[in-house]
Amino acid sequence: MKFSRVTVPTLKEKPAEAEITSHELLLRAGMMRSVAAGVYTLLPLGCLALEKVEDIVRDEMNSAGALEVVLPSLHPSEPWITSGRWFAYGPEMMRIKDRAGRDFCLGPTAEELITSTVGRTAPSYRDLPVNLYQIQTKFRDEIRPRFGLLRGREFRMKDAYSFHADEDDLEDTYRRMYEAYSAVARRCSLETRVVEASTGLIGGDVSHEFMVVSEVGEDVLVYCEECDYGANAELERHEPGPRFGGEPGSLEEVGTPGMTTIEEVSGFLDTTTAGVVKCVLYVVAGDALAAFVPGHREVSEAKLARALGTDEFHVMRDDERELFPAVTPGFTGPVGLSGVRVLFDSELEGAGGLVCGANRVDFHYRGAEEGRDFTAEPVADIAGAVEGDRCIRCSGRLSLARGIEIGHIFKLGTKYTSSLKVDFTDREGVLRPIIMGTYGIGTSRILQTVVEQHNDDGGIRWPKAVAPLPVEIIVVAPERSEQSEAALRLERELAELGCQVLVDDREASPGVKFNDADLVGLPVQVVAGKKLAQGNVDIKTRYTGDRREVSLESASGEVERALAEAP
Repeated sequence: MKFSRVTVPTLKEKPAEAEITSHELLLRAGMMRSVAAGVYTLLPLGCLALEKVEDIVRDEMNSAGALEVVLPSLHPSEPWITSGRWFAYGPEMMRIKDRAGRDFCLGPTAEELITSTVGRTAPSYRDLPVNLYQIQTKFRDEIRPRFGLLRGREFRMKDAYSFHADEDDLEDTYRRMYEAYSAVARRCSLETRVVEASTGLIGGDVSHEFMVVSEVGEDVLVYCEECDYGANAELERHEPGPRFGGEPGSLEEVGTPGMTTIEEVSGFLDTTTAGVVKCVLYVVAGDALAAFVPGHREVSEAKLARALGTDEFHVMRDDERELFPAVTPGFTGPVGLSGVRVLFDSELEGAGGLVCGANRVDFHYRGAEEGRDFTAEPVADIAGAVEGDRCIRCSGRLSLARGIEIGHIFKLGTKYTSSLKVDFTDREGVLRPIIMGTYGIGTSRILQTVVEQHNDDGGIRWPKAVAPLPVEIIVVAPERSEQSEAALRLERELAELGCQVLVDDREASPGVKFNDADLVGLPVQVVAGKKLAQGNVDIKTRYTGDRREVSLESASGEVERALAEAP
């Protein structure tokens, strides 16, 4: 493959649209180009890398017993309406009408479609289990597409759907898919953590996310440093910490003029944030809610949604405050509060020596005690973890990190089969809803996540399993026949070994070629230059930077060895 004949438009400067390293490098290395916000064309090398990722995913799916299908991207509205998700999905769903005025969508996922398809066979228990998957383009009209392929409006995904007669059978497939996803991440050289996660719009009771720890991740995960416990911050559980609050004492009202933040109040009253009760005001179904948590924690809105039984709430806006005279923003506290709905984090039970708002402007209480001065009722786990909390499983230390979700698996139960009336006949001849699981992994997202984890100042450092091509041959001066002939010879020899190469035969300076080679980042580089006068070429392993001079006669074997040793 000749560099001069392949579309690899490398860029010297960082594109203005690139916010993170991996996005920048994929653009600069000529792997892709933007078409519109969140929509990209993959160019030849990017396409080859995506094929490598999808080959790995396909191999693991087949090994796990799943069978590949191809579903349409264009979905009629009827099954989505029946399942209740046509309206629940909201503006993220890309909707269109055909010439007859019928509603369709561009599929963001395919639970409804695959369930309807399987349901047409009217299966019996003898036909189950079934596990079907596809690798296809999906569409979601993200309100803020960003970070290149990490959050796009059009993206590639492998989605699988399994159908079962009982929960034990679902558990067996779920475990095999869990292992398959772990293998995909390992083969793509991604360091991942598996965490318990919210099921969201997909539904079901149990789900796990496969997260790549990264500072640019949009999710927060909590994990134990000593065992395999991990959870999305929305679902984490931790052991109760040391007793919340301060030294016991009598209730005292103190002036705190203009101090509305936890940090201001704790500093002024010479206590810690862990000794202050934080109040966050929400509006739920038109009513005010005062949510109380320890001052060193934040309200977890996912936990709050579970406690309230709804996610239809928002933080009280400035323009709404006059509608709720019972609360005093910045100074709302649990002592003497009335006329407003309240909810307490479970850590406040039994706590004393507390600083809290006094429900009048510029005043706080010091020495408040739960059970004496106020009652923490109702109570629920609504506060998020902090660094150093203790693991619910092993009491080990918990850490927090940001992460990129590359995969998500769900136990759906009968959410879709019940609503779409997809039943099977059990051993007793009784019709029952089929039990389902669903399993998604973002292949284009994996492609960029690999680049996010594997790069240096020079550019991409492709792990060999997902590299677009394994080798680049750099012809320093293609006008010199001995260099061009040596490159052609080596290209043929490597082809016989099953190794396709990229040959940089451009009329460009050596510096440009060397910089582009590091930018593109193929695992092994071979330099055919001045050393050919002595019958030698240079071999460089891109990942490690190791270089060695070898004879042209032995070069193909040495390249093969370098590839075997490369990460």
